[in-house]
Amino acid sequence: MLAARYLAGYPPELIAQAEQLRLDGRLADHLARRLPERHEVRSDGALFDYVQALKARHLRNAEPLNFVGYDAKLRVLQQALGTHTRRTQVQGSKLKMRREIRVATLFKEAPAALLRMIVVHELAHLRELEHNKPFYKLCQHMEPDYFQLEFDLRLYLMNQEESK
Repeated sequence: MLAARYLAGYPPELIAQAEQLRLDGRLADHLARRLPERHEVRSDGALFDYVQALKARHLRNAEPLNFVGYDAKLRVLQQALGTHTRRTQVQGSKLKMRREIRVATLFKEAPAALLRMIVVHELAHLRELEHNKPFYKLCQHMEPDYFQLEFDLRLYLMNQEESK
């Protein structure tokens, strides 16, 4: 049961509905209706600008980002859709913190709302490192539909695996 793997932790009724949509072949149509808008953020430079705009709007006092880009190896190697890394770098006698956000390349073709959701998730790690209540509250502040989009992302990933 593919839905159980992607939707673990959700109520059994939702898992059953998602599985029925998948079995009936209606999952792709459902997602197309829920998430019709596509985005034009296809390059690393465009992604950097997109992330910076969201950061400037919601997290003005957060630390600056040194790198933002798509990463083709991300989902395969780390089983993640996005990462926020902090590395300490020695510069002379000083230590400098480098902050990077990497997003899986599957988001180049994903609906705009799902890209926004994963970027909001990674930006929230600038303030909260752990996935705790303040972290999710910040995510919801930046994207009011965060939890619905997270569920839709799971359906999208399920559909992607089904169509391979």
